[in-house]
Amino acid sequence: MLSDVTQTTESAARDDDRQATSVAPDRRSRRRVHRAWIVAVVTFVTIIGGAAFNSLPGLLIDPLHTEFGWSRGEIGLAVSIDMALYGLTAPFAAALMDRFGIRRVVVVALSTVAAGALASVWMTASWQLMIYWGLLVGLGTGSMALAFSATVTNRWFVARRGLVTGILTAAGASGQLVFLPLCAWIVEEHGWRPASVTVALAALVVVPFVRLLMRDHPADVGLAPYGGTYVEKPAPAHGAARRTVRVLFDAARTGPFWLLAGTFAICGASTNGLIRTHFVPSAHDHGMPITAAASLLAVIGVFDIIGTVFSGWLTDRFDARRLLAVYYALRGISLLFLPMLMEPTVHPPMVFFIVFYGLDWVATVPPTLSLCREQYGEDSAIVFGWVLASHQVGAALVAFLGGVARDVFGSYDMVWYASGALCAMAALMALVIRRVREPSGVAAGLG
Repeated sequence: MLSDVTQTTESAARDDDRQATSVAPDRRSRRRVHRAWIVAVVTFVTIIGGAAFNSLPGLLIDPLHTEFGWSRGEIGLAVSIDMALYGLTAPFAAALMDRFGIRRVVVVALSTVAAGALASVWMTASWQLMIYWGLLVGLGTGSMALAFSATVTNRWFVARRGLVTGILTAAGASGQLVFLPLCAWIVEEHGWRPASVTVALAALVVVPFVRLLMRDHPADVGLAPYGGTYVEKPAPAHGAARRTVRVLFDAARTGPFWLLAGTFAICGASTNGLIRTHFVPSAHDHGMPITAAASLLAVIGVFDIIGTVFSGWLTDRFDARRLLAVYYALRGISLLFLPMLMEPTVHPPMVFFIVFYGLDWVATVPPTLSLCREQYGEDSAIVFGWVLASHQVGAALVAFLGGVARDVFGSYDMVWYASGALCAMAALMALVIRRVREPSGVAAGLG
């Protein structure tokens, strides 16, 4: 029944939009909302659903350590597997979207992460945590990573790309804003298992929206991309995995790729790997309640939205390399002060840090994606997928090493200082990325 309704809806939408393209240009101009914005909204909601899973790891470290006696290093290893697979899946997901379509890939991904979260309710050993949350959730969320946003933006938008990239990037922060306080309250009042079930259900709720409203290409509904001219939908790309690996080898022969990958690895280390995973247990070590620490992370999500959208606006107007240098330098300085701000209660200096870090959290994404487009043209979505893989590898290393450092030294201070130094290095790396005036695919980078 749902399939029949879906097919009828798709057919009607396709007929209506094709009729719209056959009328005079002055009638087309009266369309109030371009279909690209509907697709962007569905993408935004999907990323919010996926963000539910990224909200849990930091909240689960202490409960799992208490219930099962697993070391923080073991739990951190499971989180690092999740983050690494999240990144390594992204470039292949972009190619699979070219082959099978955005809608199919995202529906399968949402179902996979829901299955992993639900299965974790019955786990009794740490290796099961690594399978359910590390493998399944990592593969699923990786398929809805920032490469998903890049693919949607590249296909559906010509104008306003920087702004749309910022908005879709902020979707992850919006999900964090919604789910972090909720999951923290559930964990504290009812335990970690109901929280895991909650985020699984959140993913399943998104599936019908993707199935009914998402479209793979503007040509599917007879439209030109927003701000561009009509182009025919390309034939499905065969050999998706081969293409992904080929693009990696081609891009890896260029200097800008390694600079972008290196800076983004440090970005991941200082956000997902460090703050998202270890801020809550670190604050708890200093006597702060879990709900209060989680609420601070949620506040990061609020200002993350503002900072990322504003960064997208800036990227359309200023040199992306200089923006990255400023973002990383300020982030590094703030991390050096964090150990001095940890106290049992929330106080103004900590609030200032949270606001500042939120504005800078993923403000790096729009300029990084812009530089990928500039350097690698039509292959930029896949190249950005590999750059994102480095982001998650950096996050995975710090998620694991941060837990080990806590076990060995009894505090997280060493991790904060080391991450601040890495951010200073990223600022310098961003400044030496060269400019390409007229990119034409990976060949432009090779030139």
